[in-house]
Amino acid sequence: MNRGIAYAALAYLAWGLFPLYFKQIAEVPSLEVVMHRTLWCLVFMLGVLAFTKRWAWLRELGQSPKVLAAFLLSALLLSVNWLVYVWAVQTDHVLDASLGYFINPLVNVALGYVFLHERPRRLQWVSVAMAGAGVLWLTLQTGRLPWVALVLAISFGFYGLLRKVAKLGALEGLTLETMMLTPIALAALGWWTWTGQSAISAALNQGETVTMGWLLFAGPLTAIPLLLFAAGARRIPMSTLGLLQYISPSMQFMLGVWLFNEPLQPSRLLGFALIWSALLIYSLEGWLHGRKRG
Repeated sequence: MNRGIAYAALAYLAWGLFPLYFKQIAEVPSLEVVMHRTLWCLVFMLGVLAFTKRWAWLRELGQSPKVLAAFLLSALLLSVNWLVYVWAVQTDHVLDASLGYFINPLVNVALGYVFLHERPRRLQWVSVAMAGAGVLWLTLQTGRLPWVALVLAISFGFYGLLRKVAKLGALEGLTLETMMLTPIALAALGWWTWTGQSAISAALNQGETVTMGWLLFAGPLTAIPLLLFAAGARRIPMSTLGLLQYISPSMQFMLGVWLFNEPLQPSRLLGFALIWSALLIYSLEGWLHGRKRG
């Protein structure tokens, strides 16, 4: 198998299994989970940077206020995405979370048109319209916007847009983002521990270390799939990467229905079907267009 495909598939496979991890620590409040994820991800990334001796980019940051501002915004978007996703999994909204990542590629098309002046092809616009119809149908059926899916899709869409035009690579960029968020994480975790409200204080009081082990694991669990994705993206065409990206939400959807037994009413299934059809058209169009250019 092509190594690029293997790297990217492993990244998407890991992301697709994330609900299993967050269910494992469901007793820890979602905000505290995000604080731990931020802190231990930074520790892991600093270890990788130390091993690879890639520190030169840090010296240039002080001379690039625009880069710092852009990454501060991307860090905030990432934290919102993480928080909503963890909350969704812990409160039995895995299907809504999967829907968000099914919609995300089509959000990317719209953002590329608005901000990067990209010109989507006709069938790509058809896909966006069908996805919009699916969201509208789900809204009418439930009486409210599928806000979890929309927040995840839009936050990650804007995050991807910022990272697309950023000057730093995946490793350096994630390190900088978590570095910016870590003072907040440390302050929050320190306060919760001081007041006896954190998972750390509970573990110390009860002599129980399993939960702490799971929280520490959030560092490599966050960083490794991203590094695999970056390695895969450099080796395979975007059309192939676009097809592989549906591994994650598909796995999340199956986990939500078959493992976590979340209800899926037939009326909601029609909305999902519209979005899946949109993605099928979008993927086939991209694949055919890539073959013509090749």
